[in-house]
Amino acid sequence: MHPSLEGKASEILAPSLPATCFRQQRVTSEARERTNVATFHPLGGDSFTKPPPPPPPRCVSGAWRASGGSPRGELGARLLLPSNLLPGRVIACVSHHSGPAWVSWLVRNLSAVPGARPAMSQKRRKRKPAESMQEGAEEGALFPDGLESNGRLASGAPPAAKKAAGEGDVGSRGSAALAEAVKQARLDAAPSVAEFKYNKKRVRLISQDPDLKEDARGILYWMSRDQRVQDNWAFLYAQRLALKQKLPLHVCFCLVPKFLEATIRHFGFLIRGLKEVAEECKELSIPFHLLIGFAKDVLPPFVTTHGIGGVVTDFAPLRVPMQWVQDVQARLPPDVPFVQVDAHNIVPCWVASDKQEYGARTIRRKIHDRLAEFLTEFPPVVRHPYPTEFQAEPVDWDACYASLQVDRSVKEVTWAQPGTAAGLAVLEEFIKDRLKFFGTDRNNPNRAALSNLSPWFHFGQISVQRAILEVRKLRSRYKESAEAFIEEAVVRRELADNFCYYNPNYDKVEGAYDWAKTTLKLHAKDKRSHLYKLEQLEAGKTHDPLWNAAQLQMVHEGKMHGFLRMYWAKKILEWTTSPEEALKFSIYLNDRYELDGRDPNGYVGCMWSICGIHDQGWPERAVFGKIRYMNYAGCKRKFDVDQFERKYSPQKFCK
Repeated sequence: MHPSLEGKASEILAPSLPATCFRQQRVTSEARERTNVATFHPLGGDSFTKPPPPPPPRCVSGAWRASGGSPRGELGARLLLPSNLLPGRVIACVSHHSGPAWVSWLVRNLSAVPGARPAMSQKRRKRKPAESMQEGAEEGALFPDGLESNGRLASGAPPAAKKAAGEGDVGSRGSAALAEAVKQARLDAAPSVAEFKYNKKRVRLISQDPDLKEDARGILYWMSRDQRVQDNWAFLYAQRLALKQKLPLHVCFCLVPKFLEATIRHFGFLIRGLKEVAEECKELSIPFHLLIGFAKDVLPPFVTTHGIGGVVTDFAPLRVPMQWVQDVQARLPPDVPFVQVDAHNIVPCWVASDKQEYGARTIRRKIHDRLAEFLTEFPPVVRHPYPTEFQAEPVDWDACYASLQVDRSVKEVTWAQPGTAAGLAVLEEFIKDRLKFFGTDRNNPNRAALSNLSPWFHFGQISVQRAILEVRKLRSRYKESAEAFIEEAVVRRELADNFCYYNPNYDKVEGAYDWAKTTLKLHAKDKRSHLYKLEQLEAGKTHDPLWNAAQLQMVHEGKMHGFLRMYWAKKILEWTTSPEEALKFSIYLNDRYELDGRDPNGYVGCMWSICGIHDQGWPERAVFGKIRYMNYAGCKRKFDVDQFERKYSPQKFCK
């Protein structure tokens, strides 16, 4: 560890390099070696020291498993418990060092539990290397997704509690079960973050000085991209600092009056989510401060006035949030340490790669190789024991809503309720009702196969890491679906962050590969069969009924099916005067109407469709050049286009 950190302030510096230059920062192997990170139990219970042979019994989620000492493979054993006792919980696990005697002893003794019944697997098999860490330990994960088969978006409102349908994974429990199971999983990880082996590779130093002041009166978490309390590595790191230094903890959010193309649809979702955050912070004795204005203007004075000794913030790869961080760093007192935590990605962006990756195939292995280290359970954010001498001012949420200087003509949607509780409910519905279909039907806009989670992921109201921790529990049951979801949610999503972080032209044709820029320029003057103005596209008034239906779905529901987003953007390239205009129109419409607009996934989606980012050259044709082509006939071969067009026909929105 850095020699200046041996004393009181030893927690503030991450073991990675100072981030005065935000792009292309390399995490050195030496820094990695300095960091204590979690190791994995051979059977999947994540522990933080090498387990002794045999390990002590441990509760983990999933079925109880014990390994036999057979040289041919492993012998699986389960103990099925009555639902009123410990439904779906592991009672004990035995490492590979244990012999069959341990297995038989546990089965014999645990079978004495009333209502329990042991079941021994008769099948011996060799476990694949990827499975040796943990049953269902995944390697990948998500991209924005959309509609159910009947055309209704899955409701974001927490469903009414249902009677547990069985014993086992979370997919078979009642609607309140996931929240309770997650709460218990955090407690199983550690009583608090102070006792947790926090991986400091998630953290990097923004300021020059790593040391806390001796007279510090608190630690501040500046919440920005990740708008949740639990399952938030940035919030956890801030509380860790405060607990170690026995200081009060404060949380603030800087609410700007307008932001890019965001409308009241987006700000309404954000504000109601923040209201839930404020309420949860109050329950945990952590003051939540809503600061009105740009961070550079309101945050440094807040730090100075209240004697804040250190500031923690989360990470976003887009130019505006990155500029906010640089502006705050420039205006903070020089003796206040300022660190940034990637609380959005499972593998931190600057750890996954130190350069722009060409595509999924080049980043996939880098991410997979790091999942054993970073895909861990979260400890809980707990009630903070060190009170502050000043409390947060009450927030008039209605006044904040009324003061916004945003377009109010884009109405809020009713199907998606903001906040962490609602997001977890949608995750639970996905696991229970739709995950089984994800692998085969995710590209069919008429089927209920998608998670619908992208709005909550975008606003950071739930963690992608939490979704993966829960989905991977069903890998043995829904292998194709779980692996496809993990590929999209981890690999593709983190690839999008990588592109935006390392490419300053992530939303311009100049950010495309050389081959794509060449072919687009060569075909820029090709004759278009149709040309539309922005107003015509926005109103869904083209000659293509499928494109119109997709546009109207986005306008009225705030979410277009993921497969149709590709077709939609490619047709804009075909119907506008230039690639530059096509990219401008597609980003504008996406950011204005999609609940998950202004997101790395959205920019990369438009760049993939129009500029061939993360793709390869295809047979050359008019207008598109070597950019991948999609057409109406191809869509008709994949799904019932007529059904979708009827669902979102213009006549249904004329009222």
